[in-house]
Amino acid sequence: MIIALLGVDGSGKSTQAKALAGRLSAAGVPASYLENAGGRPVWNALARRLGRRDGVDLFGRRLYPALEATVRWLALARAVLVTRVTGRVGVMDRWTWCQYVIMRARGDRGVRLVRAAYAPFPRPDLVCFLAVSPTRAERRVRDRGIDTEELAHLTALDAGYRALPEFADFVVLDGDADRAAVAAGLDRAVRRVIGGTTR
Repeated sequence: MIIALLGVDGSGKSTQAKALAGRLSAAGVPASYLENAGGRPVWNALARRLGRRDGVDLFGRRLYPALEATVRWLALARAVLVTRVTGRVGVMDRWTWCQYVIMRARGDRGVRLVRAAYAPFPRPDLVCFLAVSPTRAERRVRDRGIDTEELAHLTALDAGYRALPEFADFVVLDGDADRAAVAAGLDRAVRRVIGGTTR
């Protein structure tokens, strides 16, 4: 089984995904948090060392999206393999839709090609969208000190998710709420899919 958490940067996806995997395991349902990062902090740090602004500036508008999509494809493939081989529930902090939304928000080309490359991946058993206001997300990203996000980009990402044809099937949770409230909402959604397994 795969559970995917979606949302803009700063929505709490990774924090909640890690905690959910821990709660499931503690309740007797073996689960693993499986990160789906595109490597942006790494590419940005490398770019700064080489005197460039960021990863896009270093690799170019064509190569960077291909690199990011490839790294995420490998992460998704690993997640599917791990869940099928081990039988553990895989809790992901992104899924295929995230890459499409990111590319569209940046104005990248090749979204159709990426969709085709990602087509073999199964749809997760549960998809939760952590809805957070772009202003709050921007503040959270700034406070964690790893990278930064522009408000306009976060707003475009939020709109991109909501425009997905599949959005109506997502479980939407209030990402502006405190962590405990979001976790409780996640647990309720999980119980509907796999039974009374979380506390």
